[in-house]
Amino acid sequence: QVQLVESGGGSVQAGGSLRLSCAASGDTWRLNCMGWFRQAPGRVREGVATLYTGSSRTVYADSVKGRFTISQDNAENTVYLQMNSLKPEDTAMYYCAVSRYGRCSYFLEEEYNYWGQGTQVTVSS
Repeated sequence: QVQLVESGGGSVQAGGSLRLSCAASGDTWRLNCMGWFRQAPGRVREGVATLYTGSSRTVYADSVKGRFTISQDNAENTVYLQMNSLKPEDTAMYYCAVSRYGRCSYFLEEEYNYWGQGTQVTVSS
């Protein structure tokens, strides 16, 4: 089992920045990737960014390319999501997820094995 705890959400004005953190604990050996998803009210959950822990290769949704950066601290089993130039449409609950063997870059929820409880991000105009 892997436990994930997100932090760093909050409220910010458009154009501002936030940094989300996701700390993994438990059986963290051989995690293929760690990623971030988000879900806005009334919308389906969507993938935002994912990072392959072995190669550090990153994949982003088109909506956040150039604004968001995913990174990792291997020593701390933590993944970060730096969000810059935030827009009101970025408002959502953000979830951290990890995959042991899945095809991470497709952002399919069934490819991710463990999920955090989420952290709220609200961007006002």
